[in-house]
Amino acid sequence: MNDIYTLHRGRTPLLLSLPHAGTRIPPAIAQKLQPRALQTEDTDWHLDKLYAFATALGASVITPSHSRYVVDLNRPSDNRPMYAGANNTELCPTRFFSGDALYRDGQAPDEAEVRQRVATYWHPYHDALRAELDRLRDEHGHALLWDGHSIKSELPWLFEGKLPDLNLGTANGHSCAPTLRAALAEVLQSQTDFTVAIDGRFKGGHITRHYGRPAEHIHAVQLEQCWSSYMREAPPYAWDEAIAARVQPLLRRLLQTMLAWRP
Repeated sequence: MNDIYTLHRGRTPLLLSLPHAGTRIPPAIAQKLQPRALQTEDTDWHLDKLYAFATALGASVITPSHSRYVVDLNRPSDNRPMYAGANNTELCPTRFFSGDALYRDGQAPDEAEVRQRVATYWHPYHDALRAELDRLRDEHGHALLWDGHSIKSELPWLFEGKLPDLNLGTANGHSCAPTLRAALAEVLQSQTDFTVAIDGRFKGGHITRHYGRPAEHIHAVQLEQCWSSYMREAPPYAWDEAIAARVQPLLRRLLQTMLAWRP
């Protein structure tokens, strides 16, 4: 554990990444933000609790300390948009997911500050993620990356209508082997409790697209799930044990499917 991220090293080929679970905002950045931003409303809430079973399965887990408002670890460091032609939040976001301004007037970070944040927060997380994937591949012959995310089910500034409950992204099949994609899709599509999309609105962000290299024996997928599948969507964004208990067995099956798969 350090000030930037926490890494638990597991005994299987699987690494669970939760890049938007952090909530810390340094004081020098906090004073530039709108007061509303200090509630970090766009956090991927409670994912460490939702996936608490992963370590018992032998997975490695990496989680950042800082909020996506400081720097978005699931964006490329050159700030290329993830979804061309749609509203996107940036490497150092300047808007809430509602589209409202995140910073006080004239306080948004300039290019020099963005570069400094990338050096301080983005690179250490990605260096650790890459090193752990390399360790797992060296030890097991292949590495598996599960990039876990969650989001409010309705956000008009970002997408139309209500999102499916569970959104599996594999960069249209490029970030993992076809047989792994098919196995995970079968698990999702064989149940009726939750709505599902495969490579729909969420095809995988930078982490899935960059690290998912099947030819190099690293297979990556992203799961973006609605908050409503495990928590309350209104402030204070509380964990709901009864709702979470419905989806956790399915998440466990998905991670077990990853672990049971062989190249």
